[in-house]
Amino acid sequence: MPVSPDAYVLPEPLRMLKQTVRDYIQNEIVPLERELDPEAIAIPKEHYERLSRKVKGMGLWCPTVPQHLGGAGLNCFWEAVIHEEMVQHRAGLYLPGYGTFGYPPPPVSWEYGTPEQIEQFVKPTIEGQRHAFFAITEPSGGSDPARAIRTTARRDGDDWVLNGSKIFISGALQADWGLVFARTDPQSRRGISCFIVEKGMPGFTWQPVPVIRPYYPAQLFFEDVRVPHRYLLGEVNKGWDILANRLLARGRIPYSAANLGVAVAAQRMAVDYAQKRETFGAPLATRQAIQWMLVDSEMEIRACRWLVWEAAWKYDSGEDFRMEAAMAKVFSSEVLMRVVDRAVQVHGGYGVSKWLPLERWYREARVRRIGEGPSEVMRMVIARYLFSGGQGAPVGA
Repeated sequence: MPVSPDAYVLPEPLRMLKQTVRDYIQNEIVPLERELDPEAIAIPKEHYERLSRKVKGMGLWCPTVPQHLGGAGLNCFWEAVIHEEMVQHRAGLYLPGYGTFGYPPPPVSWEYGTPEQIEQFVKPTIEGQRHAFFAITEPSGGSDPARAIRTTARRDGDDWVLNGSKIFISGALQADWGLVFARTDPQSRRGISCFIVEKGMPGFTWQPVPVIRPYYPAQLFFEDVRVPHRYLLGEVNKGWDILANRLLARGRIPYSAANLGVAVAAQRMAVDYAQKRETFGAPLATRQAIQWMLVDSEMEIRACRWLVWEAAWKYDSGEDFRMEAAMAKVFSSEVLMRVVDRAVQVHGGYGVSKWLPLERWYREARVRRIGEGPSEVMRMVIARYLFSGGQGAPVGA
């Protein structure tokens, strides 16, 4: 049966939304960045307020938050498509639009939260009055949280008492509350629970972790922190499903879309510069060495897009998407690194100057092969699916 010529065309409303986001980033955020320090992690308050109002007027505030909670209610596929556009500016890899699209809390907070938790934490965060984080990784390791989580939570009357530490927690320095995963059953590998923790609770402290990117993560410390039982998210000892399937695996899809978007922006810069820059009497674009670099980047970008879209489509279809999300994550992070590296090479000395966003992307791209699951771990996940008939069980188990 012949395939319709429209089979792979995005729906018209999505194409229009994609263009709207592209115009907003290129016309509002990119020009504003020219006035900011190259290492900036925020935009001036007056610009943030003005642009946030504009985003709300466009109906793009907190794109994936359900509409009844004040968001745009986009599904995963639509999110992936527009996220590719949202990140195409200097700070976009970690701070799309510098927060003017909203800083929603982790989606599990409204999926598993009680009505009281949603009123106290989720809604004010969606409205921009509060900021949230989620804390998984510990000094003992982050790629295998079922084994590496050593922060404990012990029931004591109407409270839980937390002890331990977390590290490399993005957004924790700017947040006032967050989700903390702790071990509540020391006898079980997956005996993990999730708790809402607020800054200001006695015994809860934090410090920045200086890293290669300007947006620093934090290390968190819990010393006999008493957390009310009503701050338990979900059920006791049931935090593993929240963590592994709802938070980490799902989060790899927009993470991959961001990798793709910055690669697209770097490739666009490289192509444009190669056509303008002349060496030995001819444009760089006429040099085969340059042509082949840019061709390789273009092929990888297009392959990456299909991997991201497939993972998002499977998630929305209710299918097991975890292998596709892992493939999108590992491929997109490695493609990003190669594409940005080639773009820097094409630009020569300008590529490593702070006049252009390439050098910041280059540094931040290196983090992306570690964050949300290192490439090596993602390959382990994919291998398990390959050798287990798609069930994802460990090889040899």
